[in-house]
Amino acid sequence: MRGPQQAPGIGGPIRAWIGFALLITAHFAVRPLIAGRASADFAVIAVLFSAVRMRPGLAALTGFLTGLALDSLAPGSFGASAIVLTITAFGASWLKAAFFADNVALTGLFVFGTKWFFDVALMVLTGVGAGRSVLAALLLWSPLSAALTALVAVLLLVLFRPLYRPQSP
Repeated sequence: MRGPQQAPGIGGPIRAWIGFALLITAHFAVRPLIAGRASADFAVIAVLFSAVRMRPGLAALTGFLTGLALDSLAPGSFGASAIVLTITAFGASWLKAAFFADNVALTGLFVFGTKWFFDVALMVLTGVGAGRSVLAALLLWSPLSAALTALVAVLLLVLFRPLYRPQSP
């Protein structure tokens, strides 16, 4: 005998927006308190975790608006985060079946790669410096930040699985 099946309701989207709002709040409230050269990027986690619950167009819009919010704090590079998070969210929405299944390790690897892509793309778009400091940032601090972001994402995924579980189509 099969158990009762749940009809798709409004609970999934509400949970997704609650999770998104909590992570964006953590990005602006908690991250500055623990900021260093390598810190967890809660905004990237928020965009990735919400993009897997959306269609690509809405995910891209979410990434764009989140990027604008981040760019509002950095007027010298206005638009760079918006472009990169738009591409990131769109790609995550398309790749959700491959990367955001129940495999937590694969999700962590995807978050790591996405955060590293985000940092490299921001450096390229903003044209930050040249020389050894950029090389150190790209090969040392950015991977450390990506690893920390992936670790936080995996912990959040394990601890709050119902909140961040991707929607099945």
